[in-house]
Amino acid sequence: MKAELSEGTGAAPKLTLTVLGERLAVCRLDGWAEIPTWATGSPFFSVTRTEDELSVVCPEGDVPEDISQERGWRALKLEGPFGLSMVGILSSVAVPLAGAGASIFALSTFDTDYVLVREGQLDLAIDALREHGHEVRG
Repeated sequence: MKAELSEGTGAAPKLTLTVLGERLAVCRLDGWAEIPTWATGSPFFSVTRTEDELSVVCPEGDVPEDISQERGWRALKLEGPFGLSMVGILSSVAVPLAGAGASIFALSTFDTDYVLVREGQLDLAIDALREHGHEVRG
């Protein structure tokens, strides 16, 4: 496990993060919409359905223009894996980014988390994470 945890101290874990290369879009479709084929054609995508909406995150070049979307997001992968019982992983990244004024969109998988930041705030985010002891690659 790549996080250095201090058991019992309450200290935030020091993490390794990797900046992924693609510009991403965060999209909103109606909750009853079919999962579109354009959403699932790349190695990195996320689809989440609720009663209210279908959210898609994928490379922005894959998204049709007529879809409700916000473009220009970049993903930071928290290098895991992290056990589902581990506490404080996502907050150890979210808190410094909030303190720096960077907006985030978080995604989780079984093994790890991804934090998306706006491309215009990427350098700010990297600096804030490094100032808090995290290693950022890419």
